[in-house]
Amino acid sequence: MERDHEGDEGAEGGAPGRWGKSSFDDVYGRADPRAYFARLAPLHYQVPHHAQPVFRGVLADRIRAEPAGAPVTVVDLCCSYGINAALINHDVTLQDLYDRYTGPDTAGLSVGELIAGDKEFYAERRRPDAVRIVGVDASPPAVAYAAAVGLLDAAFAANLETTPVGASLADALASAGLITVTGGLSYIGPRTFDAVCAPARGRAWVAAFAVRPVDYQPVADALRRNGLVTRAGARTYRQRRFTDADEQRRVLARVRAAGLDPTGMETTGYYYATLYQSRPAAAWRRHRGDGTARE
Repeated sequence: MERDHEGDEGAEGGAPGRWGKSSFDDVYGRADPRAYFARLAPLHYQVPHHAQPVFRGVLADRIRAEPAGAPVTVVDLCCSYGINAALINHDVTLQDLYDRYTGPDTAGLSVGELIAGDKEFYAERRRPDAVRIVGVDASPPAVAYAAAVGLLDAAFAANLETTPVGASLADALASAGLITVTGGLSYIGPRTFDAVCAPARGRAWVAAFAVRPVDYQPVADALRRNGLVTRAGARTYRQRRFTDADEQRRVLARVRAAGLDPTGMETTGYYYATLYQSRPAAAWRRHRGDGTARE
């Protein structure tokens, strides 16, 4: 599984990824998120900010759909350092996190000191309606940090594109009510979603942001096999700036090859993402949201 959040993205430290994205793998292997935020701040990485109200809204719908008010567990795929968990369960913004991890107050701290401070930081800001969040990511240091500071209730370092779901992860996935992802669709696909959805036996809805060059149809097909109908949102969301002109050129070619018009979006120097939501057909019938169904 990818390393985040497209957080982007995930990838190494410079060479293009599998379809032309710049790579950021070097910031995913660190013991804390300071290098991650320092690398992404100049690129205006912002999709978790856009996802925050969306995920909270979808989660509210999912809780209302749960019989007898049973608790709902969120599974965040490609969770990296727990950014989505921070934004869902705490009264913080993405800018607050940029300020914290790139500012002078944390610059000189050891990893242990940062973890201790973050435990207090997040505990003071935890929302009364916080839910259980399970995180899955390919980076052991990233998920270990997110668990250590209390952002994740359970954390799993796993690449489900290449390895099967283990027993402990399957147990955690069985209670999933909502699966979230912000950007990792550049790296994960149907195999991961089949693996994640199966233990939940059709209970898990999905809310996923994918940059526009990504073909989401294979994922929608996998989710349909698991009893879910997928709808693509009508609007798009800025994800981050391109790292350089070469990345923009490569992505523009991919966008055009997919039959999409980049004018006013990728031509402005940014990736743009689409929101896909998947729910059982009965849940959609109770919902008045917009979107085009991918049956």
